[in-house]
Amino acid sequence: MAAEGGGGKEANEIKTQFTTREGAYKLLAHSEYSRPNRVPFNSQGSNPVKVSFVNVNDQSGNGDRICFNVGRELYFYIYKGVRKVSGTPRRRRGAADLSKPVDKRIYKGTQPTCHDFNPLTATAESVSLLVGFSAGQVQLIDPIKKETSKLFNEERLIDKSRVTCVKWVPGSETLFLAAHSSGNMYLYNVDHACGTAAPHYQLLKQGDSYSVHNCKSKSARNPLLRWTVGEGALNEFAFSPDGKFLACASQDGFLRVFGFDAGELHGTMKSYFGGLLCVCWSPDGRYIVAGGEDDLVTVWCFSDCRVIARGHGHKSWVSVVAFDHCTTGVEDCDPPAEFSGSDEDFQEQGHFGGSCRDRANSGQSRLSKRNSTDGRTVGVTYRFGSVGQDTQLCLWDLTEDILFPHHPLSRTRTHTNVMSAAATSPPPHAAAAATSTNSVPAPLPRSNSLPHSAPAGGSTPNSHKTSGIMDSALKFATLSLHESRKERQHEKDHKRNHSMGHISSKSSDKLNQLSNPRPAKTLGTTLCPRMEEVPLLEPLVCKKIAHERLTVLIFLEDCLVTACQEGFICTWARPGKVVSVTAASRRTRTQVSTRLFEDVRRTAILKIRTKFTNIEDMLSQKNSNDCFDFDSGI
Repeated sequence: MAAEGGGGKEANEIKTQFTTREGAYKLLAHSEYSRPNRVPFNSQGSNPVKVSFVNVNDQSGNGDRICFNVGRELYFYIYKGVRKVSGTPRRRRGAADLSKPVDKRIYKGTQPTCHDFNPLTATAESVSLLVGFSAGQVQLIDPIKKETSKLFNEERLIDKSRVTCVKWVPGSETLFLAAHSSGNMYLYNVDHACGTAAPHYQLLKQGDSYSVHNCKSKSARNPLLRWTVGEGALNEFAFSPDGKFLACASQDGFLRVFGFDAGELHGTMKSYFGGLLCVCWSPDGRYIVAGGEDDLVTVWCFSDCRVIARGHGHKSWVSVVAFDHCTTGVEDCDPPAEFSGSDEDFQEQGHFGGSCRDRANSGQSRLSKRNSTDGRTVGVTYRFGSVGQDTQLCLWDLTEDILFPHHPLSRTRTHTNVMSAAATSPPPHAAAAATSTNSVPAPLPRSNSLPHSAPAGGSTPNSHKTSGIMDSALKFATLSLHESRKERQHEKDHKRNHSMGHISSKSSDKLNQLSNPRPAKTLGTTLCPRMEEVPLLEPLVCKKIAHERLTVLIFLEDCLVTACQEGFICTWARPGKVVSVTAASRRTRTQVSTRLFEDVRRTAILKIRTKFTNIEDMLSQKNSNDCFDFDSGI
């Protein structure tokens, strides 16, 4: 796939480094993880490669663990990250030893599709890892102890469709949530088993395009709850940082945000066209970013329940969006500066002050932060990234001129412009539905606080508790089920790849009709503003970094991690985080040599002094004896 049009050879070149205002990000060639043979995986017909991390608090200081799936295989390694870099091309000192995984599993008849660690139970001796499969099962394994695992939905009585997303419920050691391509989500308890017959459900809550059921049974059993959300597949969900809300991205193009405990709908958003494939929360829970088949990233304000910006930089479907907690936060205002993001210029053009945790966890109102001594305002920037099927990595800065349009601009890092109908025309299907007005929309209201959720109008309070719980758990059984032909055909159709800028009227109209039965009633509303009604962001950085479509983007403390469908997991060191083992070894050898030389010199001096002392003593004694003998002789 071409990453960028019109760039020729340079546009198709795979980048190994790029620069932002905080400095240069560099690819660590020897911190790459893949299958042991390092042969590119034939990705056709396979599920996306996914990566999960956990820290086991190892006393050795290297407690990071990584899990990833490639085809039918699942790998578990010790993750070395940026702390270990190759010494020489031959020795690869510090590189990951791919021939010795902590655990490796190969499945027959089904493939891993997603996985998630439980950080609460992770130790150096044991970790709890959930794995979802293409045939609908969910497996609980311990890749360190390698004990007999548990299997949920083993007989596929609960759901026969592919597991699209599985996550532990925040703050729980036993509850997890699994989403399927059927559009259903199920809440499980690892301490309980599934029934031997198909479950029967009773309605708990119902609203606009969603419903919540519990399992109707006299005895305890899984699943505890079933959520039916939208139409089509539920592609991904994400818990808010406080664990109280759940954002769901569906194939029908809708983002729905629920209060998880109450099961009530807080707000919705509609994609420009096509399905939504990914979703993530800002570190403070104020904003949600979603991406999908419209090639856009859409920023949604949680408190106002409305779209505040769109980002256009990808040439194909956006597969992953993620906030960077280390470069998101508040800082003093500096004069505006331009950052080209070219590979040739790696001079640090600015310093982003403050610690990573201080910036990420800042929940105070951005506009209320002032310098008490000089009265200067402070700037707010949310950094997030996205990767897509166009093999490109894009980094975006969401600045205060977008977040607070009433507030004067203090800086501009991401180029923004409010698109007008005359300057940029929307895709043909949107142009047909758009009106002839070119009026400027009213400024967006400020979002300075995170309010409590408001119950949806169609919801009815219900105090019923789930009654499906069992006392025993299933043991591991070999997975040998195949997906149905209908599911495979759906995945085949889903692999269509088109660009927002190069889509025909016929295909876009068909896609819009499939994803939304009432496109004319949502386009131009707060659910789906027109392109000219919200600011359009341009990426701070947009680089082609792989040969195959990208499926993973994770921001860590000292690096960011990407993965492509070929099965290569790459580590990009943050500015100033690269530690060369060669240089360190040379410094160490020099220091050791210096110390040895000093020790030898001191030892030699001591020996010489000792010899001289002995000689002086001997001479003194000899002289003394001679004198005595002489005196005695007299």
